[in-house]
This record gives sequence, C-alpha cells and structure tokens, in this order.
Amino acid sequence: MSSPDPDRPLTLVLVGPMAAGKTSVGRKVARLLGVTFVDTDKRIAAAHGPIPEIFAAHGEGHFRELERTAVAEAIADGGVVSLGGGAVTDADTRALLHEHPVAYLTVSAEAVANRIRGAGRPLLAGEEDPVERWRAIFEQRRGWYEQVADLTVDTSRRPMRTLAEEIAAWRKEQA
Repeated sequence: MSSPDPDRPLTLVLVGPMAAGKTSVGRKVARLLGVTFVDTDKRIAAAHGPIPEIFAAHGEGHFRELERTAVAEAIADGGVVSLGGGAVTDADTRALLHEHPVAYLTVSAEAVANRIRGAGRPLLAGEEDPVERWRAIFEQRRGWYEQVADLTVDTSRRPMRTLAEEIAAWRKEQA
C-alpha cells in the first residue's frame, strides 16, 4: 500500500470469500467513515445483467474482464469498495489493490454454511454440497486474499457492527 495522497479520495477495499460479509460489513464501514459504498458485483449486474447469466452466456473469463474494469472504476471514485469473492484471481486486479488499503474478511466454513444456501451464487449452482464446493474455492483463493491484504478480520462469530467499527478505526489510522 502506498502512502496517503491528499488529492485522492478515501478508499478502502474489502476482499474475501463468498459470504464473508463484505457487503454487510462494508455498508456499515462506509457509514462510519462518511463515504460511499460500492459493491462491484452489484455494479456489474446493473450494467450487464445478472451475474449467473453472464457466466452462462459468456464464461468466467469475460466476467473477470468486466469485474476488473468495475473494480478500477470503483477504486478511482473512492469510498468503501466490496469486491466479489473471485476478483483476486485476476493478476491485474491484484496489482491494482496493492495501491490501496485492503481489508480481507475471512470466515469459517461452519459459519458460512447458513449464509450460502439458496443464495444464487453461480460457482455453487447445482452443487450437491455447496459448503464443500465453497471450501474448495476458498482454498484456491486464500493465498491471493492474503497477498493483497493489509488487515485480516474473521467475521465468523462477531457482530457485524463491532467488526465494522474495528475496520473503520483501522482505516482512519491509515489516513
């Protein structure tokens, strides 16, 4: 992460696996910091249609291209930016993240089990055991999350409000 630039808007990027709480925590952190909140998955869906349909029609590679652009635009605008779970799989996206404070939200498989059932996540669609598939995806990506992270926070059992307050306080210290 580079040193703070007074001409740049306050930015905080949240990364982590599916269902780690990036959107829930991110909204609260943004309110505490007095900045906007952007969920890049929602931004992509608003511009290009539902993510499962993008995956089905064009494949994951095309989706990652759209995602890279959405991440770059969101970071340039500033605020709290929540990335989709797979954004870190793209080397160019990871390179972009090294210039900004990044909080990695992690979560245990036990805690995530209730969060992912019936959630319409394309990489878990049709899986007999979505938790096992989640585990496999998380293990594939864990190193990338750790690589880009400046702060790691486990969201498994603590109240979202407490987590948000800790992350916001950490981000203020970075400014």
